[in-house]
Amino acid sequence: MNHKPKSRLKTRLHGVAVLNKLGPGLITGAADDDPSGIATYSQAGAQSGFGLLWTLALTFPLMVAIQMISALIGRVTGKGLASNMATVLPRQVVGLLVALLFVANTINVGADLAAMGEAARLVTGWNAHAFTIAFALLSLGLQLFIPYRRYARFLTVLTFSLFAYVALLFLLPLDWAAIGGGLVGLHATLDSHAATTIVAIFGTTISPYLFFWQSAQEVEEVDQRADEHPLVDAPGEAPEAMSRIRIDTLAGMFASNFVAMAIMVATAATLHAHGVTNINTAADAARALEPIAGRFAFALFSVSIIGTGLLAVPVLAGSSAYAVGDAWGFRTGLDRMPWQATGFYAVIGAGMLMGLGLLWTPLDPIQALYWSAVINGVVAVPVMAALMIVARSKAMGKFKVGPVLGGLGWLSTLVMAAAAVAMLYVQLQ
Repeated sequence: MNHKPKSRLKTRLHGVAVLNKLGPGLITGAADDDPSGIATYSQAGAQSGFGLLWTLALTFPLMVAIQMISALIGRVTGKGLASNMATVLPRQVVGLLVALLFVANTINVGADLAAMGEAARLVTGWNAHAFTIAFALLSLGLQLFIPYRRYARFLTVLTFSLFAYVALLFLLPLDWAAIGGGLVGLHATLDSHAATTIVAIFGTTISPYLFFWQSAQEVEEVDQRADEHPLVDAPGEAPEAMSRIRIDTLAGMFASNFVAMAIMVATAATLHAHGVTNINTAADAARALEPIAGRFAFALFSVSIIGTGLLAVPVLAGSSAYAVGDAWGFRTGLDRMPWQATGFYAVIGAGMLMGLGLLWTPLDPIQALYWSAVINGVVAVPVMAALMIVARSKAMGKFKVGPVLGGLGWLSTLVMAAAAVAMLYVQLQ
């Protein structure tokens, strides 16, 4: 008797079941490789060659832990991070953390939008500022009138352009021994430039806005599905929910880190190898793709920047609005219409409008992206400490994070703090 058809059907059903478990974590991972991430990883590869690859080997388990904890807080309590923080910390402290998040996100939004405009200018030769304003209006319009999840999956397709960096790994003559040495830190340096870049890498990989975003998306899952409830109220749902969060977060963070590593290796093997050790413009960063795209390198780079920017800007602006809404108790949700969540969308609009102010600064978009990552690396430290306090608070009921996941969460917080302190120390010497 032939059992192959049944076997194939079982395999397909298993694949569908796994895909159904992908959601907030996958979108979070895709948004993590935003224009700020592309610029930072490119700068690291150009500046230090393979010498900073160890940072990505280190951040992967740490970012998985902190994002999983963020997701669990939302799924267990049915409330966002800021709302939970307000139950264990003084309101003034929560207000300060939310304010720091808003400032960091606003700078990041402005840098992302400016980079998108500059990327479009590379291809068309038209005015970058006009493109930046157009992208801002497009992104805001999509957020206002179309549920985010409806177009997020489409935008995720655009991020596949980032796999051009992965393709480069198969086309370039790579020194795999040097890459292996870089992954374990054999070529590590700690001068002032490297110290700042390390904080930027940590800041763009383990970013505060991602914590608030993934937690908020888990709350949205509970709010929009009649068969799902906060786990503190329905512990019977825990096994399936925990399994989904683990698979979803691991998949999203692996994809994010894998692409980040490919960007760093590709720029090290192309730009750094040819003496380009500092990326000052979008054109500099785009040239890393010339071995695979030739004269279309600028176009491929532009698709990457614009696609990831359109995906990430709503996450950045939305995470600020979720945090402010949770802290002050007004209605939130990108799946709501503007008249259903006026305060929420007002925060989004304010953040994007203020971010556009970067258009009138002398800082090049690529440099703005890099420094926004540095700011995120510093702001992440107090936010992560507050997040870990919530994870062990009574709000989590019997679902308080255990010693392994909690230990990784606190280790992640300490690593971020150590990197920020090291940067300040080296800069002052």
